[in-house]
This record gives sequence, C-alpha cells and structure tokens, in this order.
Amino acid sequence: MIAFLSKGGILVGPILFCSVLALAIFLERLIRFARVRLRGFDLVERVARYVRTGDDNGALDAARENNSPMGRILTHALEVKDQDRETLETVIVHSTDEEVRELSRYLQALATIGSMAPLLGLLGTVLGMIKAFMVIQQMGGKVNAAVLAGGIWEAMLTTALGLAVALPTMVAHSYLISRVDRYEAQLKDGTVTFIKALKRQS
Repeated sequence: MIAFLSKGGILVGPILFCSVLALAIFLERLIRFARVRLRGFDLVERVARYVRTGDDNGALDAARENNSPMGRILTHALEVKDQDRETLETVIVHSTDEEVRELSRYLQALATIGSMAPLLGLLGTVLGMIKAFMVIQQMGGKVNAAVLAGGIWEAMLTTALGLAVALPTMVAHSYLISRVDRYEAQLKDGTVTFIKALKRQS
C-alpha cells in the first residue's frame, strides 16, 4: 500500500495527514459530546425544583457541582437572578453562546480539511500531468499508450485520495454540526425552564 501511494507524488503525505487530523478531531468531539450528555442529565429539573421552593443555595450548589454546559449557564444565571430581567437574559444569552462556541470548537477546522483535501488532490494531479507531459516531450513524442496511461493513472491517484478523505470528513462535519444544534436547542429549553421557575417563585 505504501509503495502504491508513493506513486501519487509529494502531495500524498499532506492528504494523509489531513485524514489523520480529521479523524482525531471527530473522535475528540464525540468523546466531548458523550461527556456533556452524561453530566447534564436531569440538571435543569433539579435546579428548577430548588428555585421553586426558594432554596437558592441548593440550586447554586447543584449547578456548580455539575461540570456541564448547562451547569455553567445556570450558575451564571443564578448569580444574577435577583437583578433586573434584562441583566438576567443578557447573562443567559452570553453564557449560552459561549458554551455553543466551545461545543463547536475544531468544527471549522474539520470543514476546512474537507474542502482542502480534494484541492490538494487536484493539485497533485495537475503536477503529475505536467510531469507526464514533460517526459513525453523529452522522448520526442514517441511514447506508446502504456507509458502514457501509466503516467496518467499515477497523476489521478492524488485526486482519488483527496476525494476519499474529503467525503467522510464532510459527512462527519455535518453530523457534528447537527449534534451541536441539538445541544444548543437543549440549552435554550433548559434556560426557558429555569426562567419559568423564577416566575413561579416570585
């Protein structure tokens, strides 16, 4: 396999590096999302119960002890819950946006890899074709079909490799984006539940 890929030229290395980097990002985000789901389970309802019963200290302790995006958002919200409504909503929106940015970390890099891999493959193909035609010129145009076909398939190898890296990378990126969107919706639903609990308390 190594001998086969080495025929693709110098850009095979960068394309393979892109594939390894994309896989590392995908696995890291999957682990991160799994931890977020487990840590934030049922937190909003517990905090809301504390708030409705007037136990602000219990609510704050529960939020602080839960190392999850929802826990951090509720912690910030509870710290300003006695201030005016505009301040509370501003803090909640800012905290939610910050957590969504954290969940989206590295996803832009994944999209960049998905876009760059086929371009690297195309560049490798162009360089390979240039090299093949230079050989034809040096031989005075007297090249049989076998020699020409061999040069062309070697040149096309990088395009195929670039597409093979780009396609699963873009699928992985779309999947992770959908997960982030789902978590963002859950965070917003949680903050709505929290605000409703504050209204019932008052």
